[in-house]
Amino acid sequence: MQLTEALFKYQPAWPHMQYFLSALCLVAVVYKLTFILLKRKALVKSLEAFPGPPAHVLFGNVLEFKQDGTDLFKFLKWAESYPYAFPMWFGPTMCYLNIHHPDYVKTILASTEPKDDFAYKFIESWIGNGLLVSKDQKWFRHRRLLTPGFHYDVLKPYVKLMSDSAKTMLDNWERYANSKKSFELFEHVSLMTLDSIMKCAFSCNSNCQTEGGTNAYIKAVYELTNLINLRMRVFPYHSDLIFHLSPHGFRYRKAYKVAHSHTDEVIKKRKEALKEETELGRIQAKRYLDFLDILLFARDENQQGLSDEDLQAEVDTFMFEGHDTTSSGISFILYCLACHPEHQKLCRDEICKALQGKDTMEWEDLNKIPYTTMCIKECLRLYPPVPGISRQITKPITFFDGRTLPAGSHVGVSMFATHRNATVWENPHVFDPLRFLPENVSKRSPHAFVPFSAGPRNCIGQTFAMNELKVVTALTLQRYELIEDPDNKPKMIPRLVLRSLNGIHIKIKPVEPEM
Repeated sequence: MQLTEALFKYQPAWPHMQYFLSALCLVAVVYKLTFILLKRKALVKSLEAFPGPPAHVLFGNVLEFKQDGTDLFKFLKWAESYPYAFPMWFGPTMCYLNIHHPDYVKTILASTEPKDDFAYKFIESWIGNGLLVSKDQKWFRHRRLLTPGFHYDVLKPYVKLMSDSAKTMLDNWERYANSKKSFELFEHVSLMTLDSIMKCAFSCNSNCQTEGGTNAYIKAVYELTNLINLRMRVFPYHSDLIFHLSPHGFRYRKAYKVAHSHTDEVIKKRKEALKEETELGRIQAKRYLDFLDILLFARDENQQGLSDEDLQAEVDTFMFEGHDTTSSGISFILYCLACHPEHQKLCRDEICKALQGKDTMEWEDLNKIPYTTMCIKECLRLYPPVPGISRQITKPITFFDGRTLPAGSHVGVSMFATHRNATVWENPHVFDPLRFLPENVSKRSPHAFVPFSAGPRNCIGQTFAMNELKVVTALTLQRYELIEDPDNKPKMIPRLVLRSLNGIHIKIKPVEPEM
């Protein structure tokens, strides 16, 4: 009874409390809107020297992108209208200065400026604070520790392993050669590059190319890259809380658990196998060293190795970077050569002469196919596996034309637009491998062609990647003639790597033996 009386006594105070809470919410909303408007005003002022396409005050330029395979070419149109660089908005307070000219690219990539804290923070929950996203002293330390993993002596044995993985894929393609029907090759190439990275970097026979069904790790990587791209484009998802509570956040967590469990299993098995080993030399006496060996035994000047967390991050990073980027590169290379049979034939003739009847590639063969290498580079120019990267500058930067960006600015480097910049490349959309003759390369800025980035933060695994591109291209052309499917042209979309909405389709037929 006393409790009831007390509640009744204080009941008139509830309307006042409601008014107070409503007012508090209104103040919070006004404060947030004021913060957003002031931040936007400061951003607009900092970019006033760089004109760009009109942007919606709330959605920025995001609504311009239809996710239908035309977005990269819309970006090229903007690049033609705004030479060197232009701002692109992702919501009301997030803006990137997108650069697409070698002289601007050089200014950014020649520096040690870190990856930006917007786009890459969405990746970090998946691959951790590894070499791709780390910065400052941690990045320098890890780069030094990991560099021995890409020494020529370490890479040499990988060529045969890459050949073995490629041959398994090509064996699986026999049914398509006999049927003469078009088939989607990206999925096959993804399995092959995963098989290859598992063998080369982790000495693990995954059998992923011969097992039935869709590989869980590859499916998880597809899901993660799509959701990260979605999160960048949807302004409310920039909030960790909103994304975490959303259905997309649930899917993201489910996918990265699959990806993490895959790499975690690889690490556990190797640690168990190396429990009794204390020196790399003793391991090398038994077998070739791989990337994981070097990670586990890496020590800095203070004899400190990588923590378990750092080890997981570097394995996650290399597992993703080492298979997904190369699968994109190889798929578009094969598609590109299917579209240009005259260049394909020249490559095949060169490859057959170099291999002299062998059905495998060896280290010494990699430098015997210069025309094929030029064709690979021209494919990478037109279809860069990583279409863009970004940085956040820590100090003001002045470009060669005198325009300046303040510290804290976000900069996007578009490989796709730089590689098709008509002021640098004559007939930029035409396939012409002779662009990469030494005498033609010497006339261009080294920052006109940057499929593996450039400068101190370039791709540490670019030699590994180029070797795999050469091996797979050579063995494929030795065995099959690639034929374009004009009814299924790829619709390119930029994700973490370059993909196609409708897959990448070609036809193949066995190469006729020379009489």
